[in-house]
Amino acid sequence: MSRETIPVTVLSGNLGAGKTTVLNNLLNTRMDLDVAVLVNDMGEVNVDAERVAEHSDISEDDEDLIELSNGCICCELRGDLLDALAKLAQAREFDYLIIESRGVAEPLPVAQTLTMGFDQGDLDPTEFYEETGIEVMDYYELDTTVTVVDAHQFWTTFDSKESLMDGDTEKDLGSLLIEQIEFCDVLLLNKCDLVDKETLDEIEEMVEVLQPRAEIIRTEHGTVDPEELLDTSRFDFKAASQSAGWMQELQEPHQSAEEEHGVTSFVFEARRPFHPERFAELLDEFPSNVVRSKGHFWLAGGKEVALGIDAAGQSIRIAPAGGWIATLSAEEREAYFEANPELEEVWAEEWGDRGPRLVLIGTDMDHDALRSDLDAATLTDEEMAADWSAFEDRFPTFEPAEAAERDGAEASEDSAEEVGLAD
Repeated sequence: MSRETIPVTVLSGNLGAGKTTVLNNLLNTRMDLDVAVLVNDMGEVNVDAERVAEHSDISEDDEDLIELSNGCICCELRGDLLDALAKLAQAREFDYLIIESRGVAEPLPVAQTLTMGFDQGDLDPTEFYEETGIEVMDYYELDTTVTVVDAHQFWTTFDSKESLMDGDTEKDLGSLLIEQIEFCDVLLLNKCDLVDKETLDEIEEMVEVLQPRAEIIRTEHGTVDPEELLDTSRFDFKAASQSAGWMQELQEPHQSAEEEHGVTSFVFEARRPFHPERFAELLDEFPSNVVRSKGHFWLAGGKEVALGIDAAGQSIRIAPAGGWIATLSAEEREAYFEANPELEEVWAEEWGDRGPRLVLIGTDMDHDALRSDLDAATLTDEEMAADWSAFEDRFPTFEPAEAAERDGAEASEDSAEEVGLAD
């Protein structure tokens, strides 16, 4: 292969999904590619790198096998990742790179690192970068993002209350699985030999709803044609970051028809705020068959800040989702209306654009019952006229974005709080 930049495939997936087995199968398949490998594992000893060396032609002493241990390339090791890639590029003795990320890594920030390099506000340049001026994007292009999913443990992982520590961050397994599914070009449904066909069909149907853009490939023992994962030119950052099923449903809402295995989605919208206590009680008892829910909502008492909800499996996270357009000046609102004329159609005279807008994805969901429960959690006519500050409120509080910026903080998903509201 002769090209100016080095294409990269990133393998993501939960612990035990079979990423290293997929990697070794790729390395042991005859290809017209000289492949380098970067392996990121959890502990001080990179066990995955040892397994790659043991089961492939690449040795641990080979310069084409790079180990990044005791940290995660989606957060604290991003600078180390860029350093390693730059040093590899200097030698340029290979024409393709495969990165196996650790089981708790989120693929989106890894993709950002590979496409933006040090041009990120929260990533400090390393000494190597300052000395050499080597920028990763000059040498590499992200070609394919791959998520490996364990079909045998799929529903168990969704329902799991287990969490793992990634540095100082606690990550819920079900939520992490969904994030890995929602950001990928190719999804390998692995260990299919351990699951019956009906269950596989149900899992695949759910995955298609969560990530309609991905190519889904069923595999056994991590065996897959390298042409499906390497040099595919599938990756497009904008498309990948906007392709999650919940996002598409919010952009073009419709009530999906009942599929063979009951996987459906729908959008809930209202023009009134949620009552903080009734909405908290509803989230306490949120149906387990709602696999994914995301969107923004209006909580009585919080007129300035829209709150975002991110529910995946057993995890429910609440975070600031920005200010309402109604809080802007008349001039700024007019600019929004000119750019987005559809906003005027949903604009309420007193409250503007305030109101919940949530997408729900799940299996065998009773749409009418869920809508009724959500409607019942909004304020009644009498409560709209009452003193909202008197309502009991167990939700976390967040500063308006402008106040947070004045105090040097950012209103982002980093400030999201896990809510086990019943605790």
